[in-house]
Amino acid sequence: MTKNKNMNISVFCASSHPHDKQISCAAGELGRRLALAGHTLLYGGSNLGLMGTVSGAALDAGGTVIAVIPTFFSNEIINSQPVSQIVRVKSMAERKEYLIANSDAFIAFPGGIGTLDEVLEVMVSNQLGPLRDDNHRDKPIILFNHDNFYAPFLHQIDVMGQHGFFRSGKRPDLIVYDTINEIMQEIICRQL
Repeated sequence: MTKNKNMNISVFCASSHPHDKQISCAAGELGRRLALAGHTLLYGGSNLGLMGTVSGAALDAGGTVIAVIPTFFSNEIINSQPVSQIVRVKSMAERKEYLIANSDAFIAFPGGIGTLDEVLEVMVSNQLGPLRDDNHRDKPIILFNHDNFYAPFLHQIDVMGQHGFFRSGKRPDLIVYDTINEIMQEIICRQL
């Protein structure tokens, strides 16, 4: 019998709380379930908003949590959340580079422009990866599409494809789920 591989999973989410409390509850559920499954959570390092919810829940469940945070944030913010490890980087760009290099998969919650920026950065890395490395494999990007949050984004990506802006002729791979149960099932399938 093959042992399941524990994964490093980056969660992209906001440093604010959304109006829809179900999203905050889902962030806590995801953090807890990732920890209980033995996965390491990597995230943007803040104790605020969804970031604090997902990381706090993972820690409370005994998980390993790695905070990747730029040094220009105040020490109060950097040290505000107990975590397993703090990785200090110089910039937001360096944070994304670290997360991409050290993660096996990515989960994006509904969020703002920072969350969208992180999703796009991984998409670009997946698209350009084969040009840099013969052993490159795409790293899965899972969108938590609560209440159809990502529908306009997915539509825009499809419009780009219709205009011929993807070399492959198809939309870059994005895995889209509406529930945490579906997301966890995807993670289980990928860790075998």
